[in-house]
Amino acid sequence: MSTLLVKDAALLVTHDAQRREIPGGGLFAIDGVIQAVGLTSELPGTADEVLDARGQIIFPGLVNTHHHMYQTLTRALRPAQDCTLFGWLQALYPVWARITPEMLAVSTQIACAELLLSGCTTSSDHLYLFPPGCSLDDTLHAAADTGIRFHAARGAMSVGQSAGGLPPDSLVEDEAAILRDTQRLIERWHDPKRHALQRIVVAPCSPFSVSRELMRDAALLAREHGVHLHTHLAENDSDIEYMRHKFGCTPAEYAEQLGWLGPDVWHAHCVKLDAAGIALFAQTGTGVAHCPGSNMRLGSGIAPIRALRDAGVPVGLAVDGSASNDAGHLLGEARLGLLLQRVLGGAGAMSAREMLEIATLGGARVLGRDDIGALAPGMAADLVGVRLDALALAGALHDPLAALLFCQVPQVELNVVQGRVLVREGRLTTLELPRLVERHNRLAAQLAG
Repeated sequence: MSTLLVKDAALLVTHDAQRREIPGGGLFAIDGVIQAVGLTSELPGTADEVLDARGQIIFPGLVNTHHHMYQTLTRALRPAQDCTLFGWLQALYPVWARITPEMLAVSTQIACAELLLSGCTTSSDHLYLFPPGCSLDDTLHAAADTGIRFHAARGAMSVGQSAGGLPPDSLVEDEAAILRDTQRLIERWHDPKRHALQRIVVAPCSPFSVSRELMRDAALLAREHGVHLHTHLAENDSDIEYMRHKFGCTPAEYAEQLGWLGPDVWHAHCVKLDAAGIALFAQTGTGVAHCPGSNMRLGSGIAPIRALRDAGVPVGLAVDGSASNDAGHLLGEARLGLLLQRVLGGAGAMSAREMLEIATLGGARVLGRDDIGALAPGMAADLVGVRLDALALAGALHDPLAALLFCQVPQVELNVVQGRVLVREGRLTTLELPRLVERHNRLAAQLAG
């Protein structure tokens, strides 16, 4: 049995049922699970690990609901810098076709490092292309070494250009083989238990890269094994046009026809989801991963997050791919999300507190978890700390919580996942970052060349 005490926070943001914000607060955890939250004076006086949080705001770990971690290798490549979604993909597919297992592992660790240093404790990763020798196992092993809570989405592409799809034929897989490997991964890696650190998600890439049959069979497989479903949907105007031409329906109608609605499903982007689609998502509890930075970068538009939230649709936050953002700073992404909704709907469209909830409790709900996203008894001890004497927060301490999003926080001071300290005094404890960055840059140059 191991114990953790976090004490004397300048402010402890709980996101519990009462939404308490506790000056001088702290928490006590046993084996990575919170037992008590409150004033430091109300908690046990010692533990195996004692974290003095004086001068810090402590808040629940952020949840990243959509990523493509391998794309850290191809950030800001010139041919794809000024493209919309389809052109961007076509520029990058030939580069990604040369990815190796080593590249998958190293890029995953770089992405996880960036997320951990920006306040993320749980991340999904959507890997949908598998050049020779590559597998999702490469990313699962790599992520485990970082300590992050990880939902690995087994993506797939099965319809190449010769069959009317977008990806080159060299990157598509046989659909029976996709389903067999997905089942193997579920049986090998998926942990359904509460507070699990690794889970598997069934995730065919998109309507323009897989068949209707694979979408249908993937949903059946996921439900047979009790795992979640994930894909891209309604990302931009070209996406909508493709679906109308190819399938004769809207994205939401397509999802409904193939069993891709429900509380065990979440879709990335949904920038162009119409009113009927929003209503359908709300009725079925289908989730949305909001990717503000990527949507801006690719010129896709502004997702109707206010309308989705008001309708009751579960919404989480995401950084999306590191070649379409081109960053993985989740706290920074929350700031973008807050500001972008105000561009769309005015200054009252979104508050800092609501956006922080989207980034924590919202993401937990989208991923189908009731054990993360808040600091309360029974929840995982996943928490983040930011120093309040940082330059970026100077003059904003009358409301430290709002300052997290209105200001620009470079990186966090503390990151704890399941009671384990992964970032201490602003430094990663599980990775030797300078050496990892050097190795990653060498591989990125090799890939781009």
